[in-house]
Amino acid sequence: MDRFAELKAFCLVASKGGFSAAARQLGVATSSVTRLVDALEQRIGAPLLNRSTRSITLTDSGRSYFEHATHILAALDEADDAAAGRDAEPAGVLRVAAPVALAVRHIAPLLPELHRRHPRLELDLRLNDALTNMVDEAIDVAIRIGNPERHPGLIARKLAGHQRHIVASPDYLAQHGAPPTPDALARHNCLLFSYGDKRAVWHLRNGEQAAEIEVSGSLQVNNGEILRQAALDGLGLALLPGWLVQPDLDAGRLLPVLADYQANPGEMEVGIYAVYPANRRGASKIRVFTDLLAESLSVAPAQAGVRAEQAPG
Repeated sequence: MDRFAELKAFCLVASKGGFSAAARQLGVATSSVTRLVDALEQRIGAPLLNRSTRSITLTDSGRSYFEHATHILAALDEADDAAAGRDAEPAGVLRVAAPVALAVRHIAPLLPELHRRHPRLELDLRLNDALTNMVDEAIDVAIRIGNPERHPGLIARKLAGHQRHIVASPDYLAQHGAPPTPDALARHNCLLFSYGDKRAVWHLRNGEQAAEIEVSGSLQVNNGEILRQAALDGLGLALLPGWLVQPDLDAGRLLPVLADYQANPGEMEVGIYAVYPANRRGASKIRVFTDLLAESLSVAPAQAGVRAEQAPG
């Protein structure tokens, strides 16, 4: 049996979490994928997958084998690209998922330069503030904010740091006053980004001082631009990224609140990431797009809360 077919089938089953999803990707029957993986396990002499009616997970041996196998497949993809000249001239469709506000502020302005550099590249941009299922939507690379969960089938390349600010309009602060301490946030109308959690908590840190404050308010929405507008309209306090609100802060339309504190809805150390399948490591289409986005973020004003960082691609 074709060892390459076995390898590809196994990696797809592991990364997509099931035989049916892998079969759809390959365009073959599920039974064909099952036979390929069974043959691989028999040839190796060790189980690579834990099978149950609910899920497919990697065994310890399977996890190690998957890591090596994805490198092999990535090297083959790179060899194909180089032989076909695709490394010099990326071409075809690149499907990118990204949050709406970030795409408007940082990806849309790059489109003319991306087209100038790579005229044969076609960008299919999917904007959604919810977490995109990369498999179901056939996404090549997803731009995500935070700390992406580690997954054996995905690579997360950090493109830039990410700083948030608690902000409010001058009218709101004139009417309600500014909270002098983190605890006082609980007494204010806090405009919330909807993460699907019933309980909203803002985490604040100033040196060794740290606080977790449960907040509430009259608005929850899964879109940063709407939160920004609500804050501009004086509805309450909002926790928003610097790249979104820095022009408003500079113009005095919004004012910083508890500016001595670093604030986030979750973990403190977060960033802007490009997430893509491990077997696409080195793919020229992904590389040129993420390189250009990282380049753009690296020259963004420092005060905008975006700081580029070197990361493996």
